[in-house]
Order: sequence, then structure tokens, then C-alpha cells
Amino acid sequence: MTKQIWLNLPVKEVARSKEFFAKIGFSFNEQYATPQSTCLSVGASNFAVMLFEESMFEGFVQNKITDTQSSSELLISIDAESREEVDEFAKKVEEAGGTVFAKPAEIQGWMYGCGFADLDGHRWNMLYMDFSKVPKQ
Repeated sequence: MTKQIWLNLPVKEVARSKEFFAKIGFSFNEQYATPQSTCLSVGASNFAVMLFEESMFEGFVQNKITDTQSSSELLISIDAESREEVDEFAKKVEEAGGTVFAKPAEIQGWMYGCGFADLDGHRWNMLYMDFSKVPKQ
């Protein structure tokens, strides 16, 4: 049915967002870049996250953009390889100008993670999951 799923997000300034995501360790697929968009490549499968300037995004969705300061439409989760990676990532986010809204902490006894907002208020989290500690049913 599908070859790939892409996540599309509106941003105020593509160049500023690209600089932020580069500082926290993301890579880019320039094949899909235009002056009004860029493409983040995430993880081993190179999951595509497209960032579009707001006017272009609104043209695609033919709808109003969510006010990320007062509500959230989604939470984007990133898998981490260790607790240390979560801690280091949270520091990078703050240094790059993002907001860590949930400091690194243990969650439900088997996950360790943090939550952050990018420059445009989109909410993300990074989680390390220790499946050996998942409660048995």
C-alpha cells in the first residue's frame, strides 16, 4: 500500500528551524529541500519529517495551523539507546534554544525520557525503553 510515511510540520522560518535541528543532532535529506521547506532524516530507516513554512503548510492542509502555545495536536517520540543519550539530548535542546518541558526522568519503572518543544512549539519526547523491566500481565 505505502512506501513510506512522512510527518509534515509547519514552522515560522525554515532556516532557523534547520539550524536548531542540526544543533541537536538531526541530519537532512537535501533532495526534498526548497527555499520554503527542508527534510529531517530520523533514525536508521531515515523517517522523513518535512518542515514547511507556515503559509505553504496552510496551503496543503487548507486549514488553520494549531496554536502550539496553547494546545498540542501530536507528540513526536524518538527512541534512545541509553539513559545517557536522553540526558545529553536534553542538554543539546536547551543549548540550541528549545524548551525542555519534562526534565529527564524515569517513567513507569521501565522507561527513561524527557519532553521538549522545538522553536515552533511542536512537542517531542525522547525515550529509552528497557523492555526487560516491562510489567508482566
